[in-house]
Amino acid sequence: MASESLMPRSESFNARVRGASHIDFKTATTGVAAKAMRNELSALVNTVKDPETRKAFDMEMQSFFYLFTRYLAERARSQELDWDRIKSPSEDKIIPYAKLPPGNVSNLNKLAVLKVNGGLGTSMGMTGAKSALEVKDDMTFLDLTVRQIEHLNTTHRVDVPLILMTSFNTHEDTLRIIKKYANQQLRITTFNQSRYPRIFKETLLPCPRTADDDKKHWYPPGHGDLYNALMHSGVLDQLLAEGKEYLFVSNSDNLGAVVDEKILQHMIDSKSEFIMEVTDKTKADIKGGTLIDYDGQIRLLEVAQVPNEHIEDFKSVRKFKIFNTNNLWIDLKALKRVMENEGMELDIIVNPKTTDDGQAVIQLETAAGAAIKHFNNAHGVNVPRSRFLPVKSCSDLLLIKSDIYSLEHGQLVINQNRMFETTPVIKLGDHFKKIQQFQKRFKKIPKILELDHLTVTGDVYFGRNVTLRGTVIIVANEGQRIDIPDGCVLENRLLSGNLNMIEL
Repeated sequence: MASESLMPRSESFNARVRGASHIDFKTATTGVAAKAMRNELSALVNTVKDPETRKAFDMEMQSFFYLFTRYLAERARSQELDWDRIKSPSEDKIIPYAKLPPGNVSNLNKLAVLKVNGGLGTSMGMTGAKSALEVKDDMTFLDLTVRQIEHLNTTHRVDVPLILMTSFNTHEDTLRIIKKYANQQLRITTFNQSRYPRIFKETLLPCPRTADDDKKHWYPPGHGDLYNALMHSGVLDQLLAEGKEYLFVSNSDNLGAVVDEKILQHMIDSKSEFIMEVTDKTKADIKGGTLIDYDGQIRLLEVAQVPNEHIEDFKSVRKFKIFNTNNLWIDLKALKRVMENEGMELDIIVNPKTTDDGQAVIQLETAAGAAIKHFNNAHGVNVPRSRFLPVKSCSDLLLIKSDIYSLEHGQLVINQNRMFETTPVIKLGDHFKKIQQFQKRFKKIPKILELDHLTVTGDVYFGRNVTLRGTVIIVANEGQRIDIPDGCVLENRLLSGNLNMIEL
């Protein structure tokens, strides 16, 4: 290991990286930047005193350096996607869910479930792990997942383990939370995804000065890091040793991502090594990644990879009718083969950020779905929208908490009395952005069974037992406050500044 570490004397390591990625450093600056980064990373590794910790940290920095050199090489070649070579995938590459065969319950013993649990929920004003947010009936995202899998295990007498991939931001939090599940009928394994240094945009040097430098100088490199982290943590080998063959991966904030026996059966029947669940795109999903055919190969295209002049094209439903839900089904033996033989070369997504003191930094990230290009018989399954119910904002939260849904064994079920298959469109303004505000402004969640559209902007408070129907728009002007009284029924109303009720 020592000779292949990032310590000084790491010429052999550098040669290995160069050989592995066939990088021909075309520009002098690329070589200089790589060398400077390597020296800085060596210095970082040297700040770790304990030999075991240093070895693990060194390995992590090697993975980061490999990603960084790939980034430099791509930047030097400035390869953009050739838009004319992008086609919609052929029909055999996107299978409709309705065509899948019924599942065989015994397959569940070959399955493990992984939740990507690294998110902080900062956009909703949370400080801890997002999965600890109470979403329905006093239960958190994590409670619901545990309830679902426990129900699966007890009903079918199977052993589906739950694996949580945390980030350095959520690891402690998660370990504390899962203690309460000690007596449940399921095994929970947690492992930490990588922690990479942020890079100053101007100098292309790492932000942290020491390995234990402040959290703000580091970042978790996106869910594409899943494969690396599974491998290095030993979890992949552990699953294979237990006889697990398939892994169902999803984001912990997607409440629709429940185990589905039909998709698992289809995966086995079609000998597919990788399945991505996609669903029909609506106006709300224009940013979601999509599956494309690129030179006859199926690939994931993210909005961050699209040249500016084609952004509108990407967002339109005409050319790209589906988007990636990030519910992924992976063959574990195939994953081990890919990791050991060719390695994952996932498309790099450059995420620009600004530090608290105004410095421009970049984060090099990857997306888990991009791995689709590495696997045999990989394809998409077009699933119903009900398998994609993410909670990204307080508007989403209002919908989930409402009477539109009820819970059965930790699973969200749409209310039988809802007349329409679609859920209402809810747009809450900035006053409702943070979870604390949201909780303060709703004494109780309104009844919205017959609601089509709700828009609320400004300083608005809802009383108890409010009912909203049809289209309701509530606009409190600057400096004004609107209180919706207890028991109020609003049907097709526009309420403005001074509580004038205007019928729509």
